[in-house]
Amino acid sequence: MYVADSRASSPGRDDARAEGDPSASADGAVRPLAGRRRAAIAPTVLALGTVSLVTDVSSEMVTAVLPLYLVTGLGLSPLGFGLLDGIYNGFSALVRLVGGHLADRGGGRHKWVAGFGYGLSAACKPLLLVVHSLTPIGLVLATDRTGKGLRTAPRDALISLSSTPQTRGRSFGVHRAMDTAGALLGPLVAFLILRATVDGYDAVFTVSFCVAVLGVLVLVLFVPGGRGGTVADERPTLRGAVGLLRRRGLRRITVCALLLGLATVSDSFVYLLLQRRLGVPDRWFALLPLGTAAAFLLLAVPLGRLADRVGRWAVFVAGHGALLVAYALLLTAWRGTALPYAVLALHGAFYAATDGVLMAAASDGVPEALRSSGLALVQTGQALARFACSLLFGAAWTVWGDRAALAGAAVALAVCAVSSLTLRPKGVLPA
Repeated sequence: MYVADSRASSPGRDDARAEGDPSASADGAVRPLAGRRRAAIAPTVLALGTVSLVTDVSSEMVTAVLPLYLVTGLGLSPLGFGLLDGIYNGFSALVRLVGGHLADRGGGRHKWVAGFGYGLSAACKPLLLVVHSLTPIGLVLATDRTGKGLRTAPRDALISLSSTPQTRGRSFGVHRAMDTAGALLGPLVAFLILRATVDGYDAVFTVSFCVAVLGVLVLVLFVPGGRGGTVADERPTLRGAVGLLRRRGLRRITVCALLLGLATVSDSFVYLLLQRRLGVPDRWFALLPLGTAAAFLLLAVPLGRLADRVGRWAVFVAGHGALLVAYALLLTAWRGTALPYAVLALHGAFYAATDGVLMAAASDGVPEALRSSGLALVQTGQALARFACSLLFGAAWTVWGDRAALAGAAVALAVCAVSSLTLRPKGVLPA
């Protein structure tokens, strides 16, 4: 239902493109045929965007205060925070393949697997009220990320299956823009709660739980259910999903996402570096993610459309170039008032050029019956790499200091970006 009522093309559209559809170009751009009417964004994409918007308000409320809560409130070292941050951002890698596989095996379980993941993450929010040491906090964060890992691939598969190849970049851009609107509101809500209450952190965690429950309800009530794409002759298997890496284009995308993830410093460390450089008071710390979210929100749709026109890989690598410039600015001696605006704008541009664009690019090389599993493979490699980066960056900060750690990350990102240009997928990926 959710694909049949929203796709403008036949189930075999991807295969037709792979066999020489003139709307596809060798650089990964998909060009509309002359006279073809531009397809509208599918209702499923808009519904999922609403779910992500509400959910991101909840999750970003916690993310905005978590670094300060752990480092200042609980007194964790940068290494300890790096461990927890790695768990928070990378643990989902262990279950993304499971979520993708369960969604594909059901033939129509994308919505329900995603819903379980959203519900699991929501249930973790009130547990932050009662844990105050490294081990239990790590377990709660790991459970929360398990929920994120279960839901991400099925959700992105729904977006991909509900869109035509010509509009995938734009569809992911619209979804990420709505998602980022929540990321923009979350830190603002957290900031207002911290200023208005005595037990600010506890209040943030409580309100976050209530908003997360609302997101689950929106998913259940408004995201259509049913079968996605075509019905496979054989039930998809985990071995078949892993076997997708035999496809040269998808394998190269996965390797490049892993390499670049190894040099992607987590958002929390970027905000902590900015706070230390500029002496930002603790009460204003929760507002720093707003800069990233605002740039992401403004650029997600334009860069998604640009990726559809000029090639998704070019936009993806350019996004990492923006991140490299942000690292360079943090390493300079410049302390002007424009520094935080420049760094956060580049940080948001990085996400706008990479997050949805990577999923749109990977979708071109994955058959419909294994779409969720194929996207999970790419996400898993990237998440594991970012988990490793958080651990290494936290350790380097503890041993050598923040500037040396960031300089190492910048050099690594430059090397990985050059390697990705060498390994870039060539030609049209078979579907």
